[in-house]
Amino acid sequence: MGKLDGKIALITGGSTGIGLASAALFQNEGAQVIVTGRNRDAIAAAQKELGPGATAIASDTSRLSDSRALIDQIRQKFSRIDIVFANAGIAKFQPFGEIEESFFDDHFNTNVKGLFFTVQSALPLIPSGGSILLTASVVSKKGFSGSSVYSATKAAVRSFGRTLATELAPRGIRVNTLSPGPIATPLFDKMGLSDQAIGDIYQRFAQSVVMKRMGTPEEMARAALFLVSDDASYVVGAELFADGGLAEL
Repeated sequence: MGKLDGKIALITGGSTGIGLASAALFQNEGAQVIVTGRNRDAIAAAQKELGPGATAIASDTSRLSDSRALIDQIRQKFSRIDIVFANAGIAKFQPFGEIEESFFDDHFNTNVKGLFFTVQSALPLIPSGGSILLTASVVSKKGFSGSSVYSATKAAVRSFGRTLATELAPRGIRVNTLSPGPIATPLFDKMGLSDQAIGDIYQRFAQSVVMKRMGTPEEMARAALFLVSDDASYVVGAELFADGGLAEL
Protein backbone atom coordinates (compact mmCIF):
# COMPACT_ATOMS: atom_id res chain seq x y z
CA MET A 1 0.00 0.00 0.00
CA GLY A 2 1.10 3.53 -0.75
CA LYS A 3 0.84 6.43 1.66
CA LEU A 4 -1.48 8.30 -0.71
CA ASP A 5 -3.60 5.48 -2.12
CA GLY A 6 -6.82 6.79 -3.62
CA LYS A 7 -5.94 10.45 -3.08
CA ILE A 8 -6.40 13.20 -5.67
CA ALA A 9 -3.41 15.56 -5.47
CA LEU A 10 -3.09 18.96 -7.17
CA ILE A 11 0.45 20.33 -7.42
CA THR A 12 0.81 23.82 -8.85
CA GLY A 13 4.20 24.58 -10.34
CA GLY A 14 4.44 20.85 -10.92
CA SER A 15 6.17 20.80 -14.29
CA THR A 16 9.75 21.16 -13.01
CA GLY A 17 11.89 21.08 -9.88
CA ILE A 18 10.31 20.42 -6.49
CA GLY A 19 6.80 20.21 -7.96
CA LEU A 20 7.70 17.58 -10.56
CA ALA A 21 9.74 15.51 -8.10
CA SER A 22 6.79 15.63 -5.69
CA ALA A 23 4.37 14.60 -8.42
CA ALA A 24 6.47 11.54 -9.26
CA LEU A 25 6.75 10.55 -5.60
CA PHE A 26 3.06 11.14 -4.84
CA GLN A 27 2.17 9.08 -7.89
CA ASN A 28 4.41 6.25 -6.72
CA GLU A 29 2.61 6.40 -3.37
CA GLY A 30 -0.76 5.84 -5.02
CA ALA A 31 -2.09 9.35 -5.70
CA GLN A 32 -3.86 10.53 -8.83
CA VAL A 33 -1.69 13.54 -9.63
CA ILE A 34 -2.65 16.78 -11.37
CA VAL A 35 0.23 19.16 -12.13
CA THR A 36 0.16 22.69 -13.49
CA GLY A 37 2.65 25.10 -14.99
CA ARG A 38 2.48 28.10 -17.28
CA ASN A 39 5.12 26.94 -19.76
CA ARG A 40 3.40 24.66 -22.27
CA ASP A 41 6.61 22.92 -23.33
CA ALA A 42 7.46 22.13 -19.70
CA ILE A 43 3.91 20.86 -19.10
CA ALA A 44 4.14 18.59 -22.14
CA ALA A 45 7.48 17.25 -20.89
CA ALA A 46 6.02 16.66 -17.42
CA GLN A 47 3.07 14.78 -18.92
CA LYS A 48 5.47 12.55 -20.84
CA GLU A 49 7.62 11.92 -17.76
CA LEU A 50 4.71 11.19 -15.41
CA GLY A 51 2.82 9.12 -17.96
CA PRO A 52 -0.84 8.82 -18.92
CA GLY A 53 -1.92 8.23 -15.32
CA ALA A 54 -1.17 11.87 -14.49
CA THR A 55 -2.97 15.00 -15.66
CA ALA A 56 -0.81 17.95 -16.72
CA ILE A 57 -2.58 21.27 -17.32
CA ALA A 58 -1.16 24.55 -18.61
CA SER A 59 -2.28 27.15 -16.08
CA ASP A 60 -0.75 30.43 -14.92
CA THR A 61 -1.17 30.83 -11.16
CA SER A 62 -0.89 34.62 -11.41
CA ARG A 63 -4.06 34.72 -13.54
CA LEU A 64 -7.16 34.23 -11.41
CA SER A 65 -9.17 33.21 -14.47
CA ASP A 66 -6.70 30.38 -15.10
CA SER A 67 -6.91 29.18 -11.49
CA ARG A 68 -10.70 29.13 -11.55
CA ALA A 69 -10.78 27.34 -14.90
CA LEU A 70 -8.31 24.79 -13.50
CA ILE A 71 -10.53 24.03 -10.51
CA ASP A 72 -13.56 23.72 -12.80
CA GLN A 73 -11.69 21.12 -14.87
CA ILE A 74 -10.79 19.17 -11.76
CA ARG A 75 -14.36 19.36 -10.46
CA GLN A 76 -15.71 17.93 -13.68
CA LYS A 77 -13.15 15.13 -13.92
CA PHE A 78 -12.46 14.16 -10.31
CA SER A 79 -15.12 15.94 -8.17
CA ARG A 80 -12.72 16.45 -5.25
CA ILE A 81 -9.14 17.35 -4.29
CA ASP A 82 -7.64 15.59 -1.27
CA ILE A 83 -4.27 17.32 -1.41
CA VAL A 84 -3.40 20.82 -2.60
CA PHE A 85 0.33 21.47 -2.83
CA ALA A 86 0.48 25.21 -3.66
CA ASN A 87 4.03 25.22 -4.93
CA ALA A 88 4.03 27.57 -7.95
CA GLY A 89 6.23 30.59 -7.54
CA ILE A 90 8.88 32.79 -9.09
CA ALA A 91 12.15 34.08 -7.66
CA LYS A 92 14.32 36.85 -9.02
CA PHE A 93 16.87 38.94 -7.20
CA GLN A 94 17.53 42.64 -7.54
CA PRO A 95 19.14 45.32 -5.37
CA PHE A 96 16.53 47.27 -3.42
CA GLY A 97 17.28 50.57 -5.16
CA GLU A 98 16.82 49.10 -8.64
CA ILE A 99 13.45 47.37 -8.16
CA GLU A 100 10.67 48.54 -10.46
CA GLU A 101 6.92 48.23 -10.01
CA SER A 102 6.61 45.43 -12.59
CA PHE A 103 9.22 43.36 -10.74
CA PHE A 104 7.33 43.82 -7.48
CA ASP A 105 3.95 43.03 -9.05
CA ASP A 106 5.18 39.92 -10.85
CA HIS A 107 6.31 38.39 -7.56
CA PHE A 108 3.26 39.29 -5.52
CA ASN A 109 0.83 38.32 -8.29
CA THR A 110 2.27 34.80 -8.50
CA ASN A 111 3.65 34.03 -5.05
CA VAL A 112 0.97 35.70 -2.92
CA LYS A 113 -2.23 36.54 -4.80
CA GLY A 114 -2.02 33.52 -7.09
CA LEU A 115 -1.33 31.10 -4.27
CA PHE A 116 -4.08 32.54 -2.08
CA PHE A 117 -6.81 32.39 -4.72
CA THR A 118 -5.75 28.97 -6.01
CA VAL A 119 -6.27 27.56 -2.53
CA GLN A 120 -9.51 29.51 -2.08
CA SER A 121 -10.86 28.24 -5.41
CA ALA A 122 -9.94 24.65 -4.52
CA LEU A 123 -11.42 24.79 -1.02
CA PRO A 124 -14.99 23.71 -1.92
CA LEU A 125 -13.54 20.49 -3.38
CA ILE A 126 -11.40 19.60 -0.35
CA PRO A 127 -13.13 17.11 1.97
CA SER A 128 -12.58 16.57 5.68
CA GLY A 129 -9.26 14.79 6.03
CA GLY A 130 -7.76 16.86 3.23
CA SER A 131 -4.35 18.50 3.35
CA ILE A 132 -3.00 21.81 2.06
CA LEU A 133 0.73 22.39 1.76
CA LEU A 134 2.21 25.80 0.94
CA THR A 135 5.73 26.35 -0.36
CA ALA A 136 7.45 29.21 1.43
CA SER A 137 11.24 29.51 1.80
CA VAL A 138 14.06 29.91 4.26
CA VAL A 139 14.27 33.52 3.00
CA SER A 140 11.26 34.38 5.15
CA LYS A 141 13.56 33.93 8.16
CA LYS A 142 16.97 34.93 6.79
CA GLY A 143 17.92 38.26 5.27
CA PHE A 144 19.72 37.84 1.95
CA SER A 145 20.90 40.82 -0.08
CA GLY A 146 18.87 41.37 -3.22
CA SER A 147 15.91 39.27 -2.06
CA SER A 148 13.68 41.93 -0.46
CA VAL A 149 10.62 41.37 -2.66
CA TYR A 150 10.92 37.59 -2.96
CA SER A 151 11.47 37.27 0.80
CA ALA A 152 8.41 39.40 1.53
CA THR A 153 6.22 37.16 -0.65
CA LYS A 154 7.41 34.06 1.17
CA ALA A 155 6.81 35.69 4.55
CA ALA A 156 3.23 36.28 3.39
CA VAL A 157 2.93 32.60 2.44
CA ARG A 158 4.15 31.58 5.88
CA SER A 159 1.53 33.85 7.44
CA PHE A 160 -1.16 32.21 5.30
CA GLY A 161 0.05 28.87 6.62
CA ARG A 162 -0.72 29.89 10.18
CA THR A 163 -4.02 31.66 9.64
CA LEU A 164 -5.48 29.13 7.22
CA ALA A 165 -4.47 26.29 9.55
CA THR A 166 -6.51 27.90 12.32
CA GLU A 167 -9.46 28.67 10.07
CA LEU A 168 -9.66 25.29 8.32
CA ALA A 169 -8.86 22.92 11.20
CA PRO A 170 -12.54 22.81 12.29
CA ARG A 171 -13.33 21.48 8.79
CA GLY A 172 -10.83 18.65 9.25
CA ILE A 173 -8.35 20.16 6.77
CA ARG A 174 -4.69 20.37 7.77
CA VAL A 175 -2.56 23.26 6.50
CA ASN A 176 1.23 23.25 6.76
CA THR A 177 4.17 25.05 5.17
CA LEU A 178 7.34 23.67 3.58
CA SER A 179 10.29 26.08 3.56
CA PRO A 180 13.15 24.85 1.37
CA GLY A 181 16.66 26.16 1.60
CA PRO A 182 18.96 26.42 -1.45
CA ILE A 183 17.80 23.70 -3.84
CA ALA A 184 19.34 22.74 -7.19
CA THR A 185 16.32 23.31 -9.46
CA PRO A 186 15.74 24.83 -12.93
CA LEU A 187 14.82 28.08 -11.13
CA PHE A 188 18.28 29.49 -11.73
CA ASP A 189 18.23 28.50 -15.40
CA LYS A 190 15.19 30.78 -15.86
CA MET A 191 17.18 33.82 -14.78
CA GLY A 192 19.08 34.00 -18.07
CA LEU A 193 22.44 33.49 -16.36
CA SER A 194 25.48 31.76 -17.83
CA ASP A 195 26.47 28.28 -16.69
CA GLN A 196 29.45 29.84 -14.94
CA ALA A 197 27.24 32.31 -13.07
CA ILE A 198 24.85 29.54 -12.02
CA GLY A 199 27.79 27.43 -10.85
CA ASP A 200 29.06 30.36 -8.78
CA ILE A 201 25.61 30.78 -7.19
CA TYR A 202 25.45 27.08 -6.35
CA GLN A 203 28.89 27.21 -4.75
CA ARG A 204 28.05 30.32 -2.72
CA PHE A 205 24.77 28.87 -1.47
CA ALA A 206 26.42 25.54 -0.66
CA GLN A 207 29.00 27.27 1.50
CA SER A 208 26.24 29.00 3.50
CA VAL A 209 24.79 25.65 4.58
CA VAL A 210 26.33 23.61 7.37
CA MET A 211 26.06 20.49 5.17
CA LYS A 212 28.08 22.31 2.48
CA ARG A 213 25.83 21.27 -0.39
CA MET A 214 22.64 22.22 -2.19
CA GLY A 215 19.49 20.27 -1.50
CA THR A 216 17.70 18.27 -4.20
CA PRO A 217 14.11 18.36 -5.44
CA GLU A 218 13.76 14.72 -4.41
CA GLU A 219 14.64 15.60 -0.81
CA MET A 220 11.97 18.30 -0.83
CA ALA A 221 9.47 15.82 -2.30
CA ARG A 222 10.03 13.44 0.62
CA ALA A 223 9.45 16.27 3.09
CA ALA A 224 6.27 17.24 1.22
CA LEU A 225 5.06 13.63 1.25
CA PHE A 226 5.39 13.49 5.03
CA LEU A 227 3.39 16.70 5.52
CA VAL A 228 0.50 15.75 3.22
CA SER A 229 0.23 12.10 4.31
CA ASP A 230 -1.31 10.53 7.40
CA ASP A 231 2.21 10.26 8.84
CA ALA A 232 1.66 13.93 9.77
CA SER A 233 -1.93 13.50 10.97
CA TYR A 234 -1.22 15.52 14.15
CA VAL A 235 0.86 18.19 12.39
CA VAL A 236 -1.00 21.41 11.61
CA GLY A 237 0.15 25.01 11.16
CA ALA A 238 3.76 23.88 11.14
CA GLU A 239 6.66 25.16 9.08
CA LEU A 240 9.17 22.50 8.10
CA PHE A 241 12.56 23.95 7.18
CA ALA A 242 14.14 21.53 4.72
CA ASP A 243 17.24 23.65 4.37
CA GLY A 244 20.32 21.76 5.50
CA GLY A 245 20.21 23.66 8.80
CA LEU A 246 20.45 27.12 7.23
CA ALA A 247 17.62 28.70 9.24
CA GLU A 248 18.78 27.53 12.66
CA LEU A 249 22.52 26.94 12.54
